Amino acid sequence: MKFGLRTPSIKRSFKARTTGKMKRAIKKALLPGYGKKGVGWIKNPKKAAYNKVYNKTSFSIWDIFK
Repeated sequence: MKFGLRTPSIKRSFKARTTGKMKRAIKKALLPGYGKKGVGWIKNPKKAAYNKVYNKTSFSIWDIFK
């Protein structure tokens, strides 16, 4: 488990910013659980619990500048 500052990845950051609105719209139309709140707890509760703790205990370098 990571605590503290997350190391930034330029490649992942770029990918997240350029994944298109169209792609998300198609996924939302085809997959019934895509983009719905709380579905992660149903699909994979172990991963959802890990992500909840991870997001509360670590922070990004961009959070420092906010």
